[in-house]
Parts: sequence; structure tokens; C-alpha cells
Amino acid sequence: MAEADPHTDGNKPVSLLLLGDEGCGKSTFLARLKSGRSSPSGTSNNDSNTIELLRDSDQPFIYDIRFAKKTFTLELNDTSNPNQHWTSLRPDLVVLAYDISNRDTLTGLKEWRNDITRYFQYGHGERLPVMMLGLKRDLRREGEGIIYPQEAYRIAQELVCDRYAECSAVTGELLAETFEDLARLAAMTTTAKGGQTEGTSCVIL
Repeated sequence: MAEADPHTDGNKPVSLLLLGDEGCGKSTFLARLKSGRSSPSGTSNNDSNTIELLRDSDQPFIYDIRFAKKTFTLELNDTSNPNQHWTSLRPDLVVLAYDISNRDTLTGLKEWRNDITRYFQYGHGERLPVMMLGLKRDLRREGEGIIYPQEAYRIAQELVCDRYAECSAVTGELLAETFEDLARLAAMTTTAKGGQTEGTSCVIL
């Protein structure tokens, strides 16, 4: 996982907005990132009660990041911030989250993607870097309606996302890799080139 560093370089913080349907796992994901811990051996994969959730009123959640010899502060908000409605924010990048075990939350990403264009893109050709994130990976089960990574990746391309990743906040599976990629994308927004992928390509992790 990207290393926390209390000594940032004083640059403008990177603002990240996490969007997705209610119940898709955003709060548990944020809490696990903050704690940096995986579930103890033998703990049930579905026992999210072992994770101490963050208080919505404490948003934005602050992460001091050191990545590729660069230090910066990541300010993370999600849709449940009671102090400021998400449409009034000015994020530097957006993460679209869905629940791997709930196809409706995947379908709902199209509307969330339209909202990004509606509220955050002001000029012709202007586009925020967007990452699509599958949560609750531990709940993926074989059967009708299962969402395979290949399908999710295809949808990420259709939604013009720059990255696709998935993880389980409960078990910790791929959590470190997901946060590393968030840090990488955030770091890219601090450069002159920015974090957008050229064209409509999407990087899968």
C-alpha cells in the first residue's frame, strides 16, 4: 500500500471523489484504507463489523501519500458528506464504485458517469481522470448474474474510464494494489500531463 508520509511538500492537495450507489461498499473501503489492516486469519469474509467505519462528518478524509519519490496530500470525499453536497466539489479525479455481487450497482454507473460530465466538465474536450472500482470482490459467486472482470473492464472502456481495479475491503484482497493505483493516478494529476488516458483506452489492474 502507498506509504503514508507526514511530511508533504506543500503542493495543492489532490481532491478525490468516490461515487457509487448506496450500499456498494464505499464506506467499508474507505475505513479499510484508513486502518491499513486486513481481516485476521480465520475471520469470516463477510464480517464487516470488524471494521470501524469512519464518520461522514469528518470528510474529507486525509491521506498523506509518498509515491514515486513524490509526496502529496490526498483529500477523499464520498457522496455521504453531510457538510458539502458532492456536486459542489471540484475534484481532481473521480472513482466510480460498484458492488461486484450486485449487478444493479454496475448498471447504475452509467448515470454516475453522466453526472461527472454534467457537473465537473466545463469546456469542450475537458475530462477528469476517472477510475472504475469493483468492491466486495470476496462476494463474487459462480451463477447467473455473476460479473466477471472481463465484463466490468469492457464497461469501464465504454464509460471512458482511465483505470479499472477491484478488491475486497473485508478480506484485504487486492486492497494494497488498488490503493497503489489510486496513488499513482492522483500523482499523475499533479503533473503537467495530468492523469487522463489518451483516447478511450483503459488500464486494467
